[in-house]
Amino acid sequence: MRLVVALGGNALLKRGEPMTAQTQRTNVARAAKSLAALIGADHQVVVTHGNGPQVGLIALQAAAGPKDGAYPLDILGAESEGMIGYLIEQELRNLLGEGISLATLLTQVRVDSADLAFQKPSKPIGPVYDEATARRLESERGWTVKRDGDMWRRVVASPEPLEILELKVIAMLVERGVVVVCAGGGGIPVIARPDGSLVGIEAVIDKDRASALLAQQLDADMLLLLTDVDAVYSDFGTTRSRPIARVGAEALSADEFAAGSMRPKIEAAVRFVSQTGKSASVGRLEDAVAMLAGKAGTLIEAGALEAQYRG
Repeated sequence: MRLVVALGGNALLKRGEPMTAQTQRTNVARAAKSLAALIGADHQVVVTHGNGPQVGLIALQAAAGPKDGAYPLDILGAESEGMIGYLIEQELRNLLGEGISLATLLTQVRVDSADLAFQKPSKPIGPVYDEATARRLESERGWTVKRDGDMWRRVVASPEPLEILELKVIAMLVERGVVVVCAGGGGIPVIARPDGSLVGIEAVIDKDRASALLAQQLDADMLLLLTDVDAVYSDFGTTRSRPIARVGAEALSADEFAAGSMRPKIEAAVRFVSQTGKSASVGRLEDAVAMLAGKAGTLIEAGALEAQYRG
Protein backbone atom coordinates (compact mmCIF):
# COMPACT_ATOMS: atom_id res chain seq x y z
CA MET A 1 0.00 0.00 0.00
CA ARG A 2 1.02 3.58 -0.56
CA LEU A 3 0.65 5.42 2.74
CA VAL A 4 0.91 9.06 3.71
CA VAL A 5 1.73 9.04 7.43
CA ALA A 6 1.29 12.34 9.27
CA LEU A 7 3.07 12.63 12.61
CA GLY A 8 1.40 15.12 14.92
CA GLY A 9 3.55 17.79 16.53
CA ASN A 10 2.31 16.63 19.93
CA ALA A 11 3.32 13.06 19.11
CA LEU A 12 6.87 14.30 18.54
CA LEU A 13 6.97 16.72 21.47
CA LYS A 14 4.38 16.06 24.14
CA ARG A 15 2.59 18.88 25.91
CA GLY A 16 4.56 20.11 28.90
CA GLU A 17 7.80 18.31 28.00
CA PRO A 18 11.02 20.34 28.04
CA MET A 19 11.70 21.66 24.53
CA THR A 20 15.26 20.32 24.31
CA ALA A 21 17.13 18.63 21.49
CA GLN A 22 17.42 15.42 23.52
CA THR A 23 13.69 15.30 24.23
CA GLN A 24 12.99 15.79 20.54
CA ARG A 25 15.44 13.07 19.52
CA THR A 26 14.00 10.62 22.06
CA ASN A 27 10.48 11.17 20.75
CA VAL A 28 11.55 10.95 17.11
CA ALA A 29 13.29 7.64 17.87
CA ARG A 30 9.99 6.35 19.28
CA ALA A 31 8.14 7.53 16.17
CA ALA A 32 10.74 5.94 13.91
CA LYS A 33 9.98 2.50 15.36
CA SER A 34 6.38 2.74 14.17
CA LEU A 35 7.43 4.06 10.77
CA ALA A 36 10.05 1.33 10.42
CA ALA A 37 7.38 -1.32 11.07
CA LEU A 38 5.29 0.06 8.21
CA ILE A 39 8.28 0.24 5.88
CA GLY A 40 9.36 -3.26 6.90
CA ALA A 41 5.94 -4.56 5.84
CA ASP A 42 6.73 -3.42 2.27
CA HIS A 43 4.45 -0.40 2.24
CA GLN A 44 5.41 2.73 0.30
CA VAL A 45 5.64 5.34 3.04
CA VAL A 46 5.60 9.12 2.72
CA VAL A 47 6.10 10.88 6.07
CA THR A 48 4.78 14.31 6.99
CA HIS A 49 4.98 15.92 10.41
CA GLY A 50 3.80 18.81 12.52
CA ASN A 51 6.04 21.62 13.72
CA GLY A 52 3.89 23.76 16.01
CA PRO A 53 6.02 23.45 19.15
CA GLN A 54 9.27 23.53 17.20
CA VAL A 55 8.61 26.54 14.95
CA GLY A 56 7.39 28.46 17.99
CA LEU A 57 10.61 27.69 19.82
CA ILE A 58 12.73 28.76 16.85
CA ALA A 59 10.70 31.98 16.65
CA LEU A 60 11.45 32.68 20.32
CA GLN A 61 15.15 32.07 19.71
CA ALA A 62 15.10 34.39 16.69
CA ALA A 63 13.31 37.07 18.73
CA ALA A 64 16.19 37.05 21.22
CA GLY A 65 18.55 38.33 18.54
CA PRO A 66 18.88 41.81 17.00
CA LYS A 67 15.53 43.37 16.11
CA ASP A 68 16.57 43.93 12.51
CA GLY A 69 17.60 40.24 12.25
CA ALA A 70 14.19 38.71 12.89
CA TYR A 71 13.14 36.03 10.42
CA PRO A 72 9.56 35.52 9.14
CA LEU A 73 7.58 32.35 9.79
CA ASP A 74 8.08 30.91 6.32
CA ILE A 75 11.87 30.82 6.83
CA LEU A 76 11.49 29.55 10.39
CA GLY A 77 9.15 26.85 9.04
CA ALA A 78 11.84 25.79 6.57
CA GLU A 79 14.33 25.57 9.45
CA SER A 80 11.98 23.35 11.47
CA GLU A 81 11.27 21.18 8.41
CA GLY A 82 14.97 20.53 7.98
CA MET A 83 15.58 19.94 11.69
CA ILE A 84 12.77 17.43 12.22
CA GLY A 85 13.34 15.76 8.86
CA TYR A 86 17.00 15.26 9.72
CA LEU A 87 16.10 13.53 12.98
CA ILE A 88 13.44 11.30 11.40
CA GLU A 89 15.71 10.30 8.54
CA GLN A 90 18.63 9.53 10.82
CA GLU A 91 16.60 7.44 13.26
CA LEU A 92 15.01 5.47 10.41
CA ARG A 93 18.43 4.76 8.93
CA ASN A 94 19.68 3.61 12.33
CA LEU A 95 16.79 1.13 12.52
CA LEU A 96 16.66 -0.06 8.91
CA GLY A 97 20.31 0.06 7.89
CA GLU A 98 22.11 1.36 4.83
CA GLY A 99 19.84 -0.58 2.46
CA ILE A 100 17.00 1.89 2.91
CA SER A 101 16.66 4.87 0.57
CA LEU A 102 15.58 8.02 2.40
CA ALA A 103 15.17 11.65 1.44
CA THR A 104 14.02 14.73 3.34
CA LEU A 105 12.58 17.31 0.97
CA LEU A 106 11.93 20.96 1.81
CA THR A 107 8.42 21.48 0.47
CA GLN A 108 6.83 24.74 -0.62
CA VAL A 109 3.03 24.92 -0.50
CA ARG A 110 1.15 27.66 -2.32
CA VAL A 111 -1.56 29.51 -0.41
CA ASP A 112 -3.79 32.48 -1.27
CA SER A 113 -2.74 35.83 0.16
CA ALA A 114 -6.45 36.75 0.34
CA ASP A 115 -7.30 33.73 2.50
CA LEU A 116 -9.51 34.86 5.37
CA ALA A 117 -7.27 32.89 7.77
CA PHE A 118 -4.86 35.84 7.71
CA GLN A 119 -7.55 37.89 9.45
CA LYS A 120 -8.26 35.22 12.08
CA PRO A 121 -5.07 33.60 13.44
CA SER A 122 -5.88 30.14 14.80
CA LYS A 123 -2.82 27.87 14.56
CA PRO A 124 -1.13 27.33 17.98
CA ILE A 125 2.66 27.40 17.94
CA GLY A 126 5.39 27.38 20.56
CA PRO A 127 5.20 26.59 24.29
CA VAL A 128 2.24 27.04 26.60
CA TYR A 129 2.00 29.97 29.04
CA ASP A 130 -0.15 31.04 31.95
CA GLU A 131 -2.55 33.82 31.02
CA ALA A 132 -0.56 36.63 32.60
CA THR A 133 2.62 35.70 30.72
CA ALA A 134 0.71 35.20 27.46
CA ARG A 135 -0.91 38.61 27.76
CA ARG A 136 2.43 40.26 28.49
CA LEU A 137 4.03 38.65 25.43
CA GLU A 138 1.02 39.64 23.35
CA SER A 139 1.57 43.26 24.33
CA GLU A 140 5.37 43.24 24.02
CA ARG A 141 5.67 41.32 20.76
CA GLY A 142 2.44 42.03 18.95
CA TRP A 143 1.33 38.40 19.11
CA THR A 144 -2.18 37.01 19.08
CA VAL A 145 -2.73 34.56 21.95
CA LYS A 146 -5.61 32.22 22.69
CA ARG A 147 -6.56 29.73 25.36
CA ASP A 148 -5.28 26.19 24.74
CA GLY A 149 -6.89 23.91 27.31
CA ASP A 150 -6.06 25.32 30.72
CA MET A 151 -3.08 27.29 29.36
CA TRP A 152 -2.42 29.85 26.62
CA ARG A 153 -0.38 29.82 23.38
CA ARG A 154 0.56 32.09 20.54
CA VAL A 155 -1.61 31.60 17.43
CA VAL A 156 -0.77 32.51 13.82
CA ALA A 157 -2.55 32.45 10.47
CA SER A 158 -3.20 29.00 9.01
CA PRO A 159 -4.27 29.39 5.35
CA GLU A 160 -5.66 26.61 3.17
CA PRO A 161 -2.98 24.67 1.21
CA LEU A 162 -3.69 24.93 -2.53
CA GLU A 163 -0.72 23.39 -4.32
CA ILE A 164 2.30 21.30 -3.32
CA LEU A 165 5.04 22.68 -5.54
CA GLU A 166 7.43 19.74 -5.17
CA LEU A 167 4.72 17.13 -5.93
CA LYS A 168 6.37 15.79 -9.11
CA VAL A 169 9.69 15.31 -7.32
CA ILE A 170 7.99 13.56 -4.38
CA ALA A 171 6.09 11.25 -6.75
CA MET A 172 9.27 10.45 -8.67
CA LEU A 173 11.12 9.50 -5.49
CA VAL A 174 8.24 7.36 -4.21
CA GLU A 175 8.04 5.49 -7.52
CA ARG A 176 11.73 4.64 -7.11
CA GLY A 177 11.25 3.19 -3.64
CA VAL A 178 12.50 6.15 -1.63
CA VAL A 179 10.95 6.84 1.77
CA VAL A 180 10.25 10.59 1.57
CA VAL A 181 9.93 12.97 4.51
CA CYS A 182 8.19 16.06 3.18
CA ALA A 183 5.58 18.79 3.75
CA GLY A 184 6.85 19.16 7.30
CA GLY A 185 4.77 21.57 9.35
CA GLY A 186 2.30 21.71 6.47
CA GLY A 187 5.03 22.91 4.14
CA ILE A 188 6.59 26.33 3.65
CA PRO A 189 3.78 28.80 2.86
CA VAL A 190 4.35 30.78 -0.33
CA ILE A 191 2.18 32.98 -2.54
CA ALA A 192 2.39 33.75 -6.23
CA ARG A 193 3.04 37.36 -7.22
CA PRO A 194 1.19 38.85 -10.23
CA ASP A 195 4.19 38.00 -12.44
CA GLY A 196 4.09 34.35 -11.32
CA SER A 197 7.17 34.51 -9.10
CA LEU A 198 6.95 33.12 -5.58
CA VAL A 199 7.56 34.64 -2.17
CA GLY A 200 7.13 33.32 1.36
CA ILE A 201 4.35 34.60 3.59
CA GLU A 202 3.96 34.84 7.37
CA ALA A 203 1.88 31.77 8.29
CA VAL A 204 1.98 28.12 9.41
CA ILE A 205 -0.10 25.71 7.32
CA ASP A 206 -2.02 22.98 9.13
CA LYS A 207 -0.08 19.79 8.50
CA ASP A 208 -3.19 17.58 8.46
CA ARG A 209 -4.75 19.59 5.63
CA ALA A 210 -1.47 19.56 3.69
CA SER A 211 -1.13 15.82 4.31
CA ALA A 212 -4.64 15.17 2.98
CA LEU A 213 -3.86 17.18 -0.16
CA LEU A 214 -0.57 15.32 -0.60
CA ALA A 215 -2.24 11.92 -0.10
CA GLN A 216 -4.91 12.74 -2.66
CA GLN A 217 -2.45 13.99 -5.27
CA LEU A 218 -0.06 11.05 -4.74
CA ASP A 219 -2.98 8.60 -5.14
CA ALA A 220 -2.21 7.14 -1.71
CA ASP A 221 -4.19 4.11 -0.59
CA MET A 222 -4.58 5.40 2.96
CA LEU A 223 -3.93 8.45 5.11
CA LEU A 224 -2.70 7.79 8.65
CA LEU A 225 -2.95 10.68 11.10
CA LEU A 226 -0.83 9.72 14.12
CA THR A 227 -1.10 11.64 17.38
CA ASP A 228 -0.91 11.07 21.13
CA VAL A 229 -4.47 9.78 21.65
CA ASP A 230 -5.66 6.27 20.84
CA ALA A 231 -8.78 7.17 18.83
CA VAL A 232 -11.36 9.79 18.00
CA TYR A 233 -13.83 10.05 20.90
CA SER A 234 -17.47 11.01 20.62
CA ASP A 235 -18.67 13.38 23.37
CA PHE A 236 -15.06 13.89 24.43
CA GLY A 237 -14.61 15.28 27.92
CA THR A 238 -17.98 14.03 29.14
CA THR A 239 -19.15 10.91 30.96
CA ARG A 240 -20.59 9.71 27.63
CA SER A 241 -17.20 9.74 25.90
CA ARG A 242 -16.50 6.61 23.82
CA PRO A 243 -13.73 5.70 21.33
CA ILE A 244 -14.97 5.35 17.75
CA ALA A 245 -13.69 2.24 15.95
CA ARG A 246 -15.24 2.81 12.49
CA VAL A 247 -17.36 5.53 10.95
CA GLY A 248 -18.37 6.75 7.50
CA ALA A 249 -17.11 10.13 6.37
CA GLU A 250 -20.67 11.28 5.69
CA ALA A 251 -21.66 10.51 9.29
CA LEU A 252 -18.79 12.43 10.88
CA SER A 253 -19.06 16.15 11.58
CA ALA A 254 -15.84 18.01 12.37
CA ASP A 255 -17.84 20.70 14.18
CA GLU A 256 -18.33 18.30 17.09
CA PHE A 257 -14.61 18.38 17.90
CA ALA A 258 -12.26 20.95 19.42
CA ALA A 259 -10.81 23.39 16.88
CA GLY A 260 -7.32 23.34 18.40
CA SER A 261 -6.86 19.59 18.58
CA MET A 262 -8.97 16.93 16.86
CA ARG A 263 -11.03 19.04 14.44
CA PRO A 264 -8.27 19.60 11.84
CA LYS A 265 -7.59 15.86 11.76
CA ILE A 266 -11.26 15.04 11.25
CA GLU A 267 -11.58 17.69 8.54
CA ALA A 268 -8.49 16.37 6.75
CA ALA A 269 -9.53 12.72 7.03
CA VAL A 270 -13.09 13.40 5.82
CA ARG A 271 -11.81 15.49 2.92
CA PHE A 272 -9.39 12.78 1.77
CA VAL A 273 -11.96 10.00 2.09
CA SER A 274 -14.75 11.99 0.41
CA GLN A 275 -12.57 13.02 -2.52
CA THR A 276 -10.89 9.66 -3.14
CA GLY A 277 -13.27 6.97 -1.82
CA LYS A 278 -10.34 5.54 0.15
CA SER A 279 -9.79 5.32 3.92
CA ALA A 280 -8.11 7.31 6.63
CA SER A 281 -7.31 6.44 10.22
CA VAL A 282 -6.65 8.58 13.29
CA GLY A 283 -4.88 7.10 16.29
CA ARG A 284 -1.85 6.72 18.47
CA LEU A 285 1.66 6.73 17.08
CA GLU A 286 2.50 3.35 18.60
CA ASP A 287 -0.57 1.74 16.99
CA ALA A 288 0.28 2.53 13.36
CA VAL A 289 0.49 -1.09 12.16
CA ALA A 290 -2.66 -2.12 14.04
CA MET A 291 -4.49 0.87 12.55
CA LEU A 292 -3.92 -0.49 9.05
CA ALA A 293 -5.75 -3.66 10.05
CA GLY A 294 -8.58 -1.72 11.72
CA LYS A 295 -7.59 -3.08 15.12
CA ALA A 296 -6.72 0.30 16.64
CA GLY A 297 -7.48 3.95 16.13
CA THR A 298 -10.55 5.28 14.33
CA LEU A 299 -11.07 4.08 10.75
CA ILE A 300 -12.90 6.59 8.56
CA GLU A 301 -14.39 5.07 5.42
CA ALA A 302 -16.36 6.31 2.44
CA GLY A 303 -20.12 6.40 2.89
CA ALA A 304 -22.56 7.06 5.70
CA LEU A 305 -21.78 4.23 8.13
CA GLU A 306 -22.89 5.27 11.61
CA ALA A 307 -20.23 5.24 14.30
CA GLN A 308 -19.23 1.85 15.67
CA TYR A 309 -17.54 1.99 19.05
CA ARG A 310 -14.60 0.13 20.51
CA GLY A 311 -14.92 -1.82 23.73
